[in-house]
Amino acid sequence: AMGFPNCGGAIDGTHIPILGLDHQGSQYINRKGYFSMVLQALVDHKGRFTSINVGWPGKVHDARVFRNSGLFRWLQEGIYFPDRKITVGDVEMPIMILGDPAYPLMPWLMKPYTGALDTEKELFNYRLSNAEWWWSVLLDVSKGDGEAYLLALISAKPIFPIVIAACCVLHNLCESKGETFMAGWEVEANRLAADYAQPDTRAIRRSQRDALRIREVLKASFQTDQGNQ
Repeated sequence: AMGFPNCGGAIDGTHIPILGLDHQGSQYINRKGYFSMVLQALVDHKGRFTSINVGWPGKVHDARVFRNSGLFRWLQEGIYFPDRKITVGDVEMPIMILGDPAYPLMPWLMKPYTGALDTEKELFNYRLSNAEWWWSVLLDVSKGDGEAYLLALISAKPIFPIVIAACCVLHNLCESKGETFMAGWEVEANRLAADYAQPDTRAIRRSQRDALRIREVLKASFQTDQGNQ
């Protein structure tokens, strides 16, 4: 429905500001210079968290959090999603998730092209980002729903991960009940977010042969679709 075939969700990491920790506090200072805890989340097309991993210090890169998560192992073993493959061109591809350049390119994880882009690569990146836009929307909504920033900042130190996870659960409950999202909440969430800018992520360029073939054939198919419109 969002223009990307066999997509099971979008993944990203976000830094939740926390109070400074006495023990190993320097590990929690991210590249923007504030104390944070990393929340990795997979989001579905209905704007719900379907997998979260929280607790890693802010100094840790998104790619490392992902590599050490249960989600990575389940996707790698092919047991997270149903075994529903599709064929595009002459390439068979599984259900996949979408991520930004910080993530590794895998047969089950598509990320955008980087560097010099021709029109076909730009179209692929557009289709990927168009399907991935739920992530940024969800962050605004979830921070408004649970005021995750405020909760994390005022919480007792030992329960930071529990508070952040609880915000994700509360968000899903709000979505399932069709709760109204108040515009003022987004304004407040954006104001708080402006004080705690997200660190930039560095691209991970290591790729696998099968993943490259899948991305190339998807790029070609999107170009064909464009020509038929």
